Amino acid sequence: MTDILMPALSPTMEEGVLAKWHIKVGDTVSAGDVIAEIETDKATMEVEAVDEGEVLEILVAEGTEGVKVNSIIARLAGDDAAPAPKKAEAAPAAPATPAPAKEAPKAAPAPVAASGERIFASPLARRLAAMA
Repeated sequence: MTDILMPALSPTMEEGVLAKWHIKVGDTVSAGDVIAEIETDKATMEVEAVDEGEVLEILVAEGTEGVKVNSIIARLAGDDAAPAPKKAEAAPAAPATPAPAKEAPKAAPAPVAASGERIFASPLARRLAAMA
């Protein structure tokens, strides 16, 4: 099971409005799928799924105001073990060339801010970072 957390859309964001869900219980989502719209006092942003799986439950209703950053807003059922072997298989291929092996660890921390908040990246940006 994977928890979907309320994202921080800016470094100073503490809470926001869950404006709209693009998914419902029972839907299957893949990484990169738009699952919700979050509003702050300055912007409305689309939130993408970072994991794949079936939507088990939606814990915060559409239109809910004052949703705290990093609170659980939904849950996915997914096979958490499946993505790990894929990453492990990709890792041995990278050490064949020493330069990309040194750059790959630098790209991995980029999605997490120093405060521990997740930074969202488009699927294209994630693919490019994985290739680096």
